[in-house]
Amino acid sequence: MSDLPSLQHLTLEAAYRQHRQPLLRLAVLMTGSRHDAEDVVHAVFASAHPRWDRIDDPGAYLRRAVVNACHDHHRRRYRARRLTPPAEAEPVVHPPETDETWAQLTQLPPTQRAVVVLRFYEDLPLTQIADLLGRPAATVRSDLHRALKTLHKTLRTTPREDLP
Repeated sequence: MSDLPSLQHLTLEAAYRQHRQPLLRLAVLMTGSRHDAEDVVHAVFASAHPRWDRIDDPGAYLRRAVVNACHDHHRRRYRARRLTPPAEAEPVVHPPETDETWAQLTQLPPTQRAVVVLRFYEDLPLTQIADLLGRPAATVRSDLHRALKTLHKTLRTTPREDLP
C-alpha cells in the first residue's frame, strides 16, 4: 500500500499543486489560449472550494469541470464574435508543423476538438470521454471520426512553404 494520501483525502491546496499543470494543459488545448486556460482552471478550483469536502472523486470532478468550463468559454466567444469584428491573429511562435496542426485543430467545432484533445492528449478511452462530455459513446465515436476526417482532409490540402 502506498504512503501517499488517496486522492479523496487530498486537501484543496494539495489537489491544486498536484492537478493544476495537467488541467492547465488540457484547458490550453481546448481553448487555444494559455491566458484563457489559466482563467478556466482558477475558476474551477475557486468554484470547487465551497463544496470540496463533498466531492467524491476530485480528479474526475476537476477534469469534468475544466471540460465544461471550456465549453462555456467557447459559447461566450461565439456570442461575442457574432457581435464584434474579429481580432488580429496571434503571431506564430511554434514550429510550423505544430502551428499548421494547431491551426486546423482550432477550426474544429468545440465538441470535436474536445474529443480529439481528450482522446489523443489525455489518452482517455472513448467511454470515459463520453462520460466526461455527457454524450453517448456512439456519438463520441462519430465526433472523433468526423474530426479526424476533417483534419486529414485539411492537413493534406494545406500548402506547405518549405516544399519545393
